[in-house]
Amino acid sequence: MEEQKLISKKKPAFPINQQLYDYLTEYNRNIKIPVFYDDLLRFAGAINLYDRNGEDTLWIRVYYAEHEREEIDISLKRMYLILHGDGSEDSLPFLTVDGIDYCTFGNSKPFRIKIRNILNDNHTYLYIKKADSSRVYGLELEHILSPNNINFLVYKDTLIEEHVLGIPGDQFLAENIDTVSVRGKKRLSKEFVKFNERCMIRLLGDMRSYNYVIVASYDFDQVEYRIRAMDFDQQCFEGNLKVYFPQFFKENYPFVKMVEENLQKESIEQYKKEERSAIARRLRGSQERINDLLACMMHDKISTPEKIHQLKMDLVKYTNDKNFKKCTSMGEILKVAFNFVTRNYENVNTYIIR
Repeated sequence: MEEQKLISKKKPAFPINQQLYDYLTEYNRNIKIPVFYDDLLRFAGAINLYDRNGEDTLWIRVYYAEHEREEIDISLKRMYLILHGDGSEDSLPFLTVDGIDYCTFGNSKPFRIKIRNILNDNHTYLYIKKADSSRVYGLELEHILSPNNINFLVYKDTLIEEHVLGIPGDQFLAENIDTVSVRGKKRLSKEFVKFNERCMIRLLGDMRSYNYVIVASYDFDQVEYRIRAMDFDQQCFEGNLKVYFPQFFKENYPFVKMVEENLQKESIEQYKKEERSAIARRLRGSQERINDLLACMMHDKISTPEKIHQLKMDLVKYTNDKNFKKCTSMGEILKVAFNFVTRNYENVNTYIIR
């Protein structure tokens, strides 16, 4: 497998403009919240967090001055209720904040909040990050075009995301892959092919193994697998088309090898076509919302002219669609890509009644 450095520089954060704010407001993503990202940066101390093998997780557990902690805890519990409910504070006395962690690795430098229900000891996480328009576009496209709904909110320069359940891909490869049956590896190979295709079509980049999770679902006679993205920073930024194919990252080579060993070329092409057809149906089913989102992207600056030019020429070569040549923004590129998929794959099922 050829190795090359696909991403050479850290992606800058892009502010959310008024048109995107208006979109978020229309679709109930822009809601007042009781605490901002900058508020959480005022921690007074921290300790490193290690995993069960003693390895540094790159997360730190942060602590706040006593006079601030109570206010921060109440604000975080209210934020949880806004994200997962109707904002009603009836459940507030039954929630507690078990920990606030800060990650110094990556673009978004998130805070991870562990919220526990003291009545039943169940807990969940939410993430608070600096708002970045690339990531917001990525989250919204994930919600509309993938098999997975995702819940998030934006207020001014703060982004709140729900936790994506699953085993991180790198951890799965290190600790779980040997327990997967032969039939399971065939189903996992099928899912990787579909995930690879889905990321490329909606231009979600940098899906290295630590940026997605593996979700196992138990059926009555088998285990099904799904791969879910959990990092959306690299939505429509890079110019190299290979960045949008998970198969080209060396971290994913074990999955690529699994596909080669378990699927014939005819099956791989079948699964690619299935995923393109599924995305075409989702595009058609959410046409108004997608058009509104693309209108924001077409007037937004989320990349550089050099990267836009490189990507559109790569896509001309890959698809033979000359419409990419006219594009002057990442939003226009994505619109042409979606039109290409809808035009060529919406009607592949001849049994659908029209």
